[in-house]
Amino acid sequence: MQARETAPGKSVPHESAALHVAGEASYVDDIPELAGTCYLALGLSEQAHAKIKSIDLAAVEAAPGVVAVVTAADIPGVNDCGPIIADDPILADGLVQYVGQPVFAVVAESQTAARKAVKLAKIDYQPLPAILDVAAGRQQQSWVLPPMQLRRGDADSALTRAPHKLKGGFSVGGQEQFYLEGQISYVALREDGCLHLWCSTQHPTEMQHVVAHSLGLDFNQVVVEMRRMGGGFGGKESQSAIFACIASIAAYRLRRPIKLRLDRDDDMLITGKRHGFEFDYEVGYDADGLICGAKIEMAAQAGFSADLTGPVVTRAVCHFDNAYYLGDVTIDAFSVKTNTQSNTAFRGFGGPQGALAIEYIIDSIARELGKDPQQVRKLNFYDKDFRNTTPYGQVVEDNVIHELVAELEQSCDYQTRRAAVATFNRDSPILRKGLALTPVKFGISFNVVHFNQAGALVHVYTDGSVLVNHGGTEMGQGLHTKVSQVVALELGLNIAQVRATANDTSKVANTSATAASTGSDLNGKAAQDAARQIRDRLARFAGERFGGEPAQVLFEDGVVHCAGKAIPFAELVQQAYENRVQLWSDGFYKTPGLNWDKDKMQGSPFYYFAYGAAVSEVVIDTLTGEFKLLQADILHDAGNSINPAIDIGQIEGAYIQGMGWLTSEELCWDPEGRLTTHAPSTYKIPTVSDCPTAFNTRLYQNRNVKDTILRSKAVGEPPLLLPFSVFFAIRDAVASLADNRINPRLRAPATPEAILDAIEALRAEVA
Repeated sequence: MQARETAPGKSVPHESAALHVAGEASYVDDIPELAGTCYLALGLSEQAHAKIKSIDLAAVEAAPGVVAVVTAADIPGVNDCGPIIADDPILADGLVQYVGQPVFAVVAESQTAARKAVKLAKIDYQPLPAILDVAAGRQQQSWVLPPMQLRRGDADSALTRAPHKLKGGFSVGGQEQFYLEGQISYVALREDGCLHLWCSTQHPTEMQHVVAHSLGLDFNQVVVEMRRMGGGFGGKESQSAIFACIASIAAYRLRRPIKLRLDRDDDMLITGKRHGFEFDYEVGYDADGLICGAKIEMAAQAGFSADLTGPVVTRAVCHFDNAYYLGDVTIDAFSVKTNTQSNTAFRGFGGPQGALAIEYIIDSIARELGKDPQQVRKLNFYDKDFRNTTPYGQVVEDNVIHELVAELEQSCDYQTRRAAVATFNRDSPILRKGLALTPVKFGISFNVVHFNQAGALVHVYTDGSVLVNHGGTEMGQGLHTKVSQVVALELGLNIAQVRATANDTSKVANTSATAASTGSDLNGKAAQDAARQIRDRLARFAGERFGGEPAQVLFEDGVVHCAGKAIPFAELVQQAYENRVQLWSDGFYKTPGLNWDKDKMQGSPFYYFAYGAAVSEVVIDTLTGEFKLLQADILHDAGNSINPAIDIGQIEGAYIQGMGWLTSEELCWDPEGRLTTHAPSTYKIPTVSDCPTAFNTRLYQNRNVKDTILRSKAVGEPPLLLPFSVFFAIRDAVASLADNRINPRLRAPATPEAILDAIEALRAEVA
């Protein structure tokens, strides 16, 4: 009864590629507006931390085109949209906690009228002390959550016994998601007090829940639909909730369709970013660079509310090891409350920040010993059968980092290029080159075990065409394409016969967010389960009709082979329908083998690990601090890739996005707590000119040892760690100014200012 065992590995185009190019792909803002649609604009706090003494909205209400003004008093249900802890008001009620927090909403006949009216509000504040950075928050023990601790072995004793010790600190900034499509929600009333919400969100079920809570409705009275997003990167996992709620509250109150579409400045002012981290570490090591023991304190800038900081910090703790065995280790993690935007999910979800810290430590150990950092990295890698358990107690069963790195070293000619960089630097006083190879080991699954589940519906129509609906959301990453490929393969069809439809909470309920790189793993398995049930029914029907064994029925290239007969799939489907065979099915999947004790921080939180490595070569200008990425060589483990073209696109996109985080994307606040980098004019993401001329990306041939969908591996988040090699190549170039004898104090992002600061500090130390 099985379909032909065809290796997936087919690079079919993204299912919406032609629509994207033609401008015909429909996003929330493209939905034809219903009669009577009104538009929202938000009134934002101008204080980082203050009580609202009074608010005068008379001029706002009297402004031309204004229909209504919505405040916290107009919320019929719960004034909160926090995803875990109820500490995130939909609209501020007497207290503001960051500059940009929504205080009220204006409903008007046009977007322009709403935006003009917002500016007429008069709010009298009583300022309160504000905490604006991690250092101040740590000093005042300002936490949104209790500190976390992970202990293995005896780090203090290991440090005492270690032949060499190193202490230091390091900081890495946050990052703006900068999705192309901003936050947007469009709400229409349906009969019986129900709502239909079109929302650019990675988590339709959560939007259903928070909207229902804010209005005092049952979940079945709210339908959320999401066909596609113009990017998400985590910024539309939980933080789409505030906009969905405000739009829904206004629609419910006025009984009119409401659209809330933010412009870029307001979007960046209101929404949270990737968490910035501050690290303090102490490490002991031997003469070869083998780590004997390590202690680290990591402090994340949470912002004013908890949001998803708890699981983000947990993932940072669980990725501090990256690809390295740490026998005796102590990790203390702090979630620091500041009066800034509430930071949230971002591609990697804390994993990149945690892993960057150990890479910084290893790079520093190597320079202290006068070694190539690559030697020290390989020495500390996890082993296959010994030194193969993570600090949180999970055995690394699928380790391929040794083989993968060796293959990349050979294919990119690492050793020859290392010598060439040294030769160049000897003869170049102004321009300096740097080279670095960094590895990736990234765990795949949600931190919270029960989120690792998915459902799907598959319908086969009597003409042989297939419709699939699943719980995942499409944000450009090709999820619908991969799920359609899985269904097509299961039924022996061409992918052109399969169509994926919008995520809809009235079709597949209780879905998890499309996050944690689990979209294809979970939803692909659920869709496969549904398609397999239909295939099995058709195989039994064919066996009965043509006298063959169901187990021998083959579905291939749109034809069903049974007992020596070849029947077109559509013809068999029509016959099955006429014989009352069910031609649709639901599917379900839950990831096996997961467990996690959040109090002890022990367990097996990940189903498997994805691996990768990248070599980056850069040149820096020591007079201006500018750098140029000359070449990137990537070898990444996508398992038995479902769609290599999509996977390579995801890998290269993550590499450039991660490079932006570590080099040019600097978030800045002024002394009053105002985000000054709140527009494309003041916030620099990488452009085409920042991509290397030589960009060599290959997939590592490695069938997943776990029973994932078609034995593939996730490619959403893991490759964001690959551009660590860019940062450490820059550090390598700076270090060359002191013959690699001194550790440059380079912070991330390594902006030109940061590079010049590191150069100046290094030269002062040499002098």
